[in-house]
Amino acid sequence: MERMIRNIRPLLLLVLLNSLGMLLLLVKGAESAEYMALLCGIMCAVSIAAYIIITLCHLGDTYLFIIISMLSSVGVIMQSRINGANGIRQTTLYLLGVACFFVTLFLYRWLHRYFKRFTLIYYGVSLLLFALTAVLGTVRNGSKNWIVLGGVSIQPSEFIRILFVLSMAAIFTNARNLGKSSKKQMPELEIKKMRYMRLSIAAGIAFSNAMCLFLQREWGIALLFFAIYLSFLYIYGESKLFFGANIMAVLCAAFVGIRYMSHIQVRVAAWLDPFADITGKGYQIAQSLFAIGAGGFSGSGIGNGSPYFIPVVSSDFIFSAICEEMGVLGGMAVLMLYFLLVYRGFKIALSSTNEFNKAVSVGLSVMLGIQTFIITGGVTKLIPLTGITLPFISFGGSSMITTFIALGILQAISGIKGEVTDEIE
Repeated sequence: MERMIRNIRPLLLLVLLNSLGMLLLLVKGAESAEYMALLCGIMCAVSIAAYIIITLCHLGDTYLFIIISMLSSVGVIMQSRINGANGIRQTTLYLLGVACFFVTLFLYRWLHRYFKRFTLIYYGVSLLLFALTAVLGTVRNGSKNWIVLGGVSIQPSEFIRILFVLSMAAIFTNARNLGKSSKKQMPELEIKKMRYMRLSIAAGIAFSNAMCLFLQREWGIALLFFAIYLSFLYIYGESKLFFGANIMAVLCAAFVGIRYMSHIQVRVAAWLDPFADITGKGYQIAQSLFAIGAGGFSGSGIGNGSPYFIPVVSSDFIFSAICEEMGVLGGMAVLMLYFLLVYRGFKIALSSTNEFNKAVSVGLSVMLGIQTFIITGGVTKLIPLTGITLPFISFGGSSMITTFIALGILQAISGIKGEVTDEIE
């Protein structure tokens, strides 16, 4: 109870964020007072209730869910500002995501000892999902990465990324523990051979997953997979030569894509000079830059901007809308929330005593951090634009649900065999 009282300030900030955002939308006449009050009440009530459950039941890190709720609140506010129906759907996805968060939390908390054993199952399920996408998938924005069942759209690659993190964590921790457990029974040379064999398996899984994504023309998720794999290899791999070879392989794959894939060439050209074809290839990124520039440091104010001029603003370019109406300072505040989220993830990894759980925490934290960098870097012209969502804020059901599942795993790990300190150091 003392801890709950000590952490009341973040909850007050969460309530204030929701109340002010909905009030500003109400002043601008975006929706009715009843609509705004309903969304605000749902977001505040669910967030506070979840925090109380996590605290009273000693389920681990007490700041993780508050950060998630703040980001989700920004998402609901911005989606409501763009379209009232989007706001309702985003709130519904938040509720569904919270349910998935707690289901994942308790399942992983109870069964975490068994997750390390299913490496081949993770890979097999991933290949099955890729095959289903190839057979039943529909093309959207040039990528065949959606399956539509009964009017419900599912993006299998979003679920595959979690399976990928689990498989990488299992392989790399098994490779490291192999030497510890077998050092006295096998010669050192034999241990090294077996380690390289397992690392080669990890490389095979990573590149085969990436190849499937290339065939779907889903380069954004493929880049995310490579970043996760190389992060594991950098942390757990012992050979600089093997790491360098993988870097070269990734660069070669990028070169092939830029050289021979027309849609990649279009995105690179728009990145290099969006104003050369401002009404065509460079229209999206140009409008994004105009919106960010129009917002300045303090922003035009919620409801005063023109996010409708930005194509796909509710998903790919939601960060541009945030910067336009909340300013660069508001955008930096959102990025700081992501920074704190990734920081808590790495802190959970450092506090874990189980090698597999530690690796899973690292992988999920890298996944969230790199995903945020890819989309924010793309809309600000730092890197070529890729079709990937901003976690908890962009309009996307599969992305929202899988990100909540990923954070449910992190929350479970933080509460296994001791809790992470509540102080943000």
